[in-house]
Amino acid sequence: MSHMDKTYQAPPSSGRVVLGRTIPSLLDEACAQAPNAQALNQWTGTNWQSLSNHGFRAAAEACTLGLLRLGLESGDRVALLMYSDVKFGLADMGCLWAGLVDVPIDLTHTLEQIIFVLQHSEAKALVIADLELLVQVTPHLGDTPHLRHIIVADAPEDWAEQRSQWLQSFPVSLMSLGELQSTQPILETSEATPALQANSKPEDLATIIYIPDEAGQLQGVMLTHENLSMNAFAAFSGITTLGKGDEETVLSFLPLNHVLARTMLYGHILYGHSIYFSSASRLTKHLQEVQPTILVTVPIVLEKTYSKIVERGSKAGSLFTRLIFLWALGLAKRYEIGRQPNLLYALLLRVADWLVLSKWRSLLGGRLKYVICGGAALKAELANVFAAAGIPILHGYGLTQASAVVCCNCGSFNRAGTVGLPIAGIEVAIAEDHEVLVRGPCITSGYYKNPEATQKLVDQQGWLHTGDLGAFTEDGFLKITGLKKSLFKLATGKYIAPQPIEQRLQQFPLVAQAIAVGSAQKFCAALIVPDSQALHSYALGVGIDLPPDALLTHPHVIALYQALVDTANCHLPYWAIVKRFQLINNPFTVENGLLTPTGQLNRTQINKTFSKEIDALYGESEPSRGKDQDKQKAASISPQASETDLSNVYPSVSPAACPAFAQSLPRINRLITFILWTSLTAPHSLTKLPIY
Repeated sequence: MSHMDKTYQAPPSSGRVVLGRTIPSLLDEACAQAPNAQALNQWTGTNWQSLSNHGFRAAAEACTLGLLRLGLESGDRVALLMYSDVKFGLADMGCLWAGLVDVPIDLTHTLEQIIFVLQHSEAKALVIADLELLVQVTPHLGDTPHLRHIIVADAPEDWAEQRSQWLQSFPVSLMSLGELQSTQPILETSEATPALQANSKPEDLATIIYIPDEAGQLQGVMLTHENLSMNAFAAFSGITTLGKGDEETVLSFLPLNHVLARTMLYGHILYGHSIYFSSASRLTKHLQEVQPTILVTVPIVLEKTYSKIVERGSKAGSLFTRLIFLWALGLAKRYEIGRQPNLLYALLLRVADWLVLSKWRSLLGGRLKYVICGGAALKAELANVFAAAGIPILHGYGLTQASAVVCCNCGSFNRAGTVGLPIAGIEVAIAEDHEVLVRGPCITSGYYKNPEATQKLVDQQGWLHTGDLGAFTEDGFLKITGLKKSLFKLATGKYIAPQPIEQRLQQFPLVAQAIAVGSAQKFCAALIVPDSQALHSYALGVGIDLPPDALLTHPHVIALYQALVDTANCHLPYWAIVKRFQLINNPFTVENGLLTPTGQLNRTQINKTFSKEIDALYGESEPSRGKDQDKQKAASISPQASETDLSNVYPSVSPAACPAFAQSLPRINRLITFILWTSLTAPHSLTKLPIY
């Protein structure tokens, strides 16, 4: 293991470490200690259909008995290709009670990836969402020799003819989930629960979750009952004010094939919370209907919510109303989590809350007490602003290989810009190369059928090598600073961590996405995907009306983005500054393979897809930073004397705040040149950009 100076653990009394538990035992505990008549709730399209936790347990037991009736044995794999709803929970709990290993499959996977998971896991049964999905995978099922049973979660009542035709082609059993639950039980109901509890043990494998590695190949992360139950206990008990039973209402919309949503579901089941299953498309509507006290989300949802609030508030009502909104927003932006505000500021913030900020809470249902956020980096500004509005963000850090949660901001232990403190039972260390290392009872035993990759993942001392770079603050809060596995080396021998560069570029409203490139090259460059809507609005404001592709090559637009790049470069080491960039009109998405299913950049695929554009960035000699080029650049955009305040648009421009000011003079000169020219051609256009 790499050398490390210190390990960090949870503060005393900040959570419980509970070992030796299976996932079904969490449901048993809830039924005994926190009975809830509306524990699990499913939207039917017209209304909410509710199950008590006792009813959910009975339905899950019926699934278990049906699966055992099929002849499945302890340790057999059952794939789940399902939507994130109550039926996923039933199938999941049914498998775990039977001692089976479930294998959730991401619905965004390609058909080839779905078949790979079925093949690699040797799944003997597949629970699939509906007939539409079954039709899509059917042509490829001939390549899954271990598959013996298919259960359709939502099958129509009159599907006998369809089933008969389908069975003529494939030698497997085919039934609906309802039929599985109604099969003749192998045990009487009164005998079922004690017998089922003996089917699974805490150390037994519970699930295999397939995630892509750096090369895009899927790897199966193995997690036991104890891995998952320990993590759920530690994470939830760390929120000391969390209520039980129907005291808390949860709106769940994240995919349950991802470990964060899955572990959170187990915690909510343990606490007997009222869980309402929604989806991203219905989220806004259901926030108003359900009025949750808990929302588990990802940063992009908060970013879009905040952006929409600012956009509407900046345009709504009279001039006086807009000024009040901007005043309240300015106050909220000054808020800092963890610091005690002075009396005057606290008083002004209460006035701002009465006039404006309370309406933000209403947009989110009006009752939110905990917004649990993970999966990606969250801007410190967002955490602070939402906290000022009375919406506490509990931002955390974790990964599939650690059963979800490693660190989390909770209660008074909350600092914006960090991912919090380790949860109970977890040790975190920073290696000599700044990699974050994690150890504890929730760490995976490795990758399924891949001992070589497992040895690289978990060392002999039990430390999980996360591949993330990080550092601890003086008061013990973890900050994630980049990804070790995305590091690349320049031809000069210097390593580049692209995340800080990309995050600086993406702080601007005109930048939707960015990726730093330059492996084995002399300098760092970037591909930038503009925010098409923001850029179009800006262009119209300065009298430019062109198609998207033509707009990206317009000198005015190039100068604008050069200014943004120069601003982002200001605080970077000289070897890490972006010397060239290319604007591209092709957003990175999961569908086109340029994002992973978890929303991370698929760097390998992006470099392949845009190889010509990247080669063009290095097609000429290294850009000079000398006076001649700066003069030529200045002449090309025809500056005129004027003054424009860009503090709202470029908050990090201030030379006094820049430690690299001396080496950044040429870049700052170009920025000032651009400002002067823009002031002449469109003196008010920059004020039209969204305020962040």
